[in-house]
Amino acid sequence: MSYEFHRFFYLLIAVVATAAVVAVSALILIYLERKVAGHVQRRPGPFEVGPHGVLQTVADALKLMGKQPFRPDGADRLLFWLAPILAFAPALPLLLPIPFGPVLTGLEVNLGLILILAFSGINALALCMAGWGSNNKWALLGAARAVAQSVGYEIPLLMSVLSVAFMTGTLNLSKIVAYQGPWPWHWNIFTQPLAFLIYFVCAVAETNRAPFDLPEAESELTAGFHTEYSGMGFGLFFLAEYTNMLVVCSVATALFLGGWQAPFLPGFWWFLIKIYLLLLIIIWFRWTFPRLRFDQLLNLNWKWLLPLGLANLMGTALLMKIF
Repeated sequence: MSYEFHRFFYLLIAVVATAAVVAVSALILIYLERKVAGHVQRRPGPFEVGPHGVLQTVADALKLMGKQPFRPDGADRLLFWLAPILAFAPALPLLLPIPFGPVLTGLEVNLGLILILAFSGINALALCMAGWGSNNKWALLGAARAVAQSVGYEIPLLMSVLSVAFMTGTLNLSKIVAYQGPWPWHWNIFTQPLAFLIYFVCAVAETNRAPFDLPEAESELTAGFHTEYSGMGFGLFFLAEYTNMLVVCSVATALFLGGWQAPFLPGFWWFLIKIYLLLLIIIWFRWTFPRLRFDQLLNLNWKWLLPLGLANLMGTALLMKIF
């Protein structure tokens, strides 16, 4: 009983800590997004609320919480309100199996990768519910795009993850990190560069980030699947997007960049540095590359990423069998 109680207490602390990480990371990432966008476009970005605009995100969050939630006429009440909750709900289970440090894993499970891949699929269901329940043609078109994009890009992403799993012989993220070692030339990004490239492109597409932001293309669909959402309904979708960015970069760090392992600094700080470098690259993509057409998005997946992912997976399996 004592062991079970300690395990439950540890899990409870991990959930609270994960929630805090999600909240703080969202504030930091939104500020970074605006500042990077500003400097790319040769302007200062937010500058008025707080020193250099550091409190602008807090002010916007308070404004969203103060707005009245609005449901349009004809919208399905259950689907409309359930969708933003369902979009954000998987955030905590997705981050729990990730090893942020030598002893900083919320939930140590042998099938951690499977748990993350399973819960990440809920987001596509939430977007589908938002589009269908809004009773809006632009929202429905955005939801249809989101489902097609998510289903397509999950396949090469899974193949890139399986390539690392074949090489390390485990689906436990802590063991995959331990397999790599502290020095950069031991990391999987050097033994599986193609898998890393495929994973990162698919991760950007799975999080609906530019240049793959077709489900919410403002120039075509007003705001896509969240056109009819206001207040914290929109806020939860916004928070879910940045949380998913944090998750995919955390998994990339554990799979390909040695996780918390690196010389000279404590492991937790190295993990954060690697995550935020990947996040900055994703933010940089948004303000650099133009949005793809939907046919280009699907052709990139089915004609390039899928064959390359399959070839990389088969090559990895063959080499592991031989050597």
